[in-house]
Amino acid sequence: MTSSPEQRAVDTETALRRLIDRGYRFVHPRDARGEVVAVVGIRAHGSVIDMVRLEAEDDVIAMRMPGDEADVLEPKTVLWRSSGDLRRVVGELLSLGDDEYAVSRGHSSGCWVPDDAGRSKFLVVTA
Repeated sequence: MTSSPEQRAVDTETALRRLIDRGYRFVHPRDARGEVVAVVGIRAHGSVIDMVRLEAEDDVIAMRMPGDEADVLEPKTVLWRSSGDLRRVVGELLSLGDDEYAVSRGHSSGCWVPDDAGRSKFLVVTA
């Protein structure tokens, strides 16, 4: 059964609200013309970073990676990954325990830095 556009909007809003309530911060990567290409939520906690990338309601990727990963949008090391529709992927991500897949490399650290276009991105401390 296919859901209506209104129901998909409610599902998307509910999923995003659940992520925000869990502490996710969002960035909006743009193409050369300035168009938003995805909505990316990032949450650094303990020794890991969780990332969810929404390109469409049926095209979502979520990952958990070590906290010292240099590029959270294209990580070299992935501890957990899921892809598919929004409801399932966000549900799986939020059901992960905070300590699942924890790594012993120390806590993730960094900060959110605003850019010229009014967006922010999380910079991981590497030294």
